[in-house]
Amino acid sequence: MNSPETLYSNVPPTKLRNRDEKFRPARNIPFWQKIADLFFYNMLQNKFHSMLVKNEHLFENRNKDVATIFYAPHGNWWDGIVGYNLMRRVFNVTTRMMVEEMNRFPLFSRAGAFPVNKRSPQEAMKSLKYAVDDLGTHPKVGLWIFPQGIIKPPNYRPFEFQTGMSYIAEKVAQKYGAINLVPVAVAFAFLREETPEVIVEVGNPLVLTKDDVQNFDRHEFTHMLEKNFTELCDNQLNNLHQGNLKGYRYVFIRRLHWYRRLEKKLKGIGMKGSGI
Repeated sequence: MNSPETLYSNVPPTKLRNRDEKFRPARNIPFWQKIADLFFYNMLQNKFHSMLVKNEHLFENRNKDVATIFYAPHGNWWDGIVGYNLMRRVFNVTTRMMVEEMNRFPLFSRAGAFPVNKRSPQEAMKSLKYAVDDLGTHPKVGLWIFPQGIIKPPNYRPFEFQTGMSYIAEKVAQKYGAINLVPVAVAFAFLREETPEVIVEVGNPLVLTKDDVQNFDRHEFTHMLEKNFTELCDNQLNNLHQGNLKGYRYVFIRRLHWYRRLEKKLKGIGMKGSGI
């Protein structure tokens, strides 16, 4: 079992394992997509009281003729499950997810996932190039990505993005005309219930065009994305710290356990003279 000081590592899992990973292209087979929906929807709803989302209407500001990259922080195991739920239940896009160590879950490839092997830069580049062509030729696709590249502690600062996302965006815009980049701030919080809630705030899409990538500086672009993403996430956390949930709506609310329903009923029973 990991000790507290070894919970986080800067070395990607595929590099630690140093094993060959078979590449499986992403497919969206209806039967397996329904199985994945049932599985991942239930996983989230069984462990969290609710999921709330804010400003999803900003997604309408994208270029609807081209694909989208959604990017989010990576602070815990649930992040990928949250991303899947958002793409299917909120954004309604054809799902793509870049998954490390996907050989452990090969069936995911039938519901839109494809592997990334970070054992070497050459291996990782195969997945990046695949993502470029997949996004360029499938304009209804949404790719969920964690630009930090590895799990960091919750609310870790500063955000340090690897350049893989910028590479994909640049090459898609260059080769296919344009790409949308949509930042998504995700927080997990205990509010007024016994189980935590997923809090999601959507940022305004950035449409990167072929003209924008003339004389493109990938590192400068990455730093700009880091700065804007930090502002989005910090603003979300500041509102949560103030108990300000204005503008959020529920994607789902889990049905209360019987004892919580009973508790609420008992709280509604007044006893004259009791002072309650």
